Amino acid sequence: MLQRPPRQQFAAICHRTRKKTGELEVLLITSRDTGRWVIPKGWHMPGKQPHAIAEREAFEEAGIKGKAGIEPVGYYTYMKKMRGGHKVPTRVQVHALDVKGFVKEFPEKGVRRLEWVSCAEAATRVEEPELKALFLEFPKLTQMPAPIPEKAAKRA
Repeated sequence: MLQRPPRQQFAAICHRTRKKTGELEVLLITSRDTGRWVIPKGWHMPGKQPHAIAEREAFEEAGIKGKAGIEPVGYYTYMKKMRGGHKVPTRVQVHALDVKGFVKEFPEKGVRRLEWVSCAEAATRVEEPELKALFLEFPKLTQMPAPIPEKAAKRA
């Protein structure tokens, strides 16, 4: 039986550093249909590079302003539920997006919930195994310093 190649989407792991603690945080949003935790992602747009698509989706879905890296930090796959109920295999190319700011008004405001969480917490909330692994590796991929535990910081 012939199988079509997976569809392609482009996504952003939006990240920031908490000023008080220096802790790396990532943004999770809920999907429109099921309410499960996901990251901003979208389909190919003619004339746009993958990292620019990731930036645009982060803006449209979460009001995020920032710069996405040109090179992807990883990939994951999932079964995308299409209109009409059928599911298609989809490969998602993920770009790290350094958050520079937010806007109050954006196209999907009120449609999704947004939460800033640690990478470890993000890994527990998303369903896709490859995305879970990507969140766990993300601090190394972005070369962000790990937060210093409070006890160690007091001793230093």
